[in-house]
Amino acid sequence: MNNYIMNHLRELESEAIFVIREIAAQFENPVLLFSGGKDSILLTHLAKKAFYPAKIPFPLIHVDTGHNFPETIAFRDALVEELGVQLIVGSVQESIDKGRVKEETGADASRNALQIVSLLDTLEKHKVDAAMGGARRDEEKARAKERFFSHRDEFGQWDPKNQRPELWNLFNGRKNYGEHFRVFPISNWTEMDVWEYIKLENIDLPSLYFSHQRDCIVRDGVILANSEFIKLKPGEKVVNLTVRYRTCGDMPITGAVESEANDITKIIEEIATTRTTERGAYGARNPSSLPARILRWATPAYWYRASSRTRP
Repeated sequence: MNNYIMNHLRELESEAIFVIREIAAQFENPVLLFSGGKDSILLTHLAKKAFYPAKIPFPLIHVDTGHNFPETIAFRDALVEELGVQLIVGSVQESIDKGRVKEETGADASRNALQIVSLLDTLEKHKVDAAMGGARRDEEKARAKERFFSHRDEFGQWDPKNQRPELWNLFNGRKNYGEHFRVFPISNWTEMDVWEYIKLENIDLPSLYFSHQRDCIVRDGVILANSEFIKLKPGEKVVNLTVRYRTCGDMPITGAVESEANDITKIIEEIATTRTTERGAYGARNPSSLPARILRWATPAYWYRASSRTRP
């Protein structure tokens, strides 16, 4: 009799697919939150495998800040067309125009925090009762205590005291009208797991993740892409650097790292030597609080991370 041995990547894959199928079974209007980053691309790939040969049975939601990398938007559109899935786009600019949020001003202005309102409005408009995202527990302290099924009240607020136990992989999706769940199928994955699985499955990614030449500015130790959304401060100048990104977010606050890693094998070797996760140095908006050597890895908060009370 042959022994059936499953490596850790296949175990993580099996666990995530189980959670994704559980979402489809328990909820009426689930969606997948798609940022265009590697984690949401990985999650989309897992959703594809979970229901193959059928199509993914729920739409993708992307909150467009208007400050996204062009490469991210182009990749998103190509992937949606390839998979034949529905794409729902929430617009931060539309929220600004309606007076729902007020845009920040100044050299360090960002639309990152404004995404929360646009996301909640989009979820309410489409009566979403479960929104799955690519958050992982290893990314930062705030996510370490998240469960797979994370309950949100009618205001989209997260109450750590009102979370359900998840014994023996039994998930309780019961809720009141107007409430919803955020679900994180890859909670137990690490950044290294993600990259190793991407290599194993040969998953396509935006070119941002690989080494390339880009005009940048260095602000308080953080390498930022030069763009129309960034106002140069006195003394700052544009320099051409060889960089790559460990995550994809808004251009004004997504930090790059100088790197020659132009394929996944080299990226895995590079990650193996670092001691911070891609979000481990969150704080690019307040660079004085962290050493420059850590800030060079600083990355933005995604739209499913907000304040301690309203965490999408």
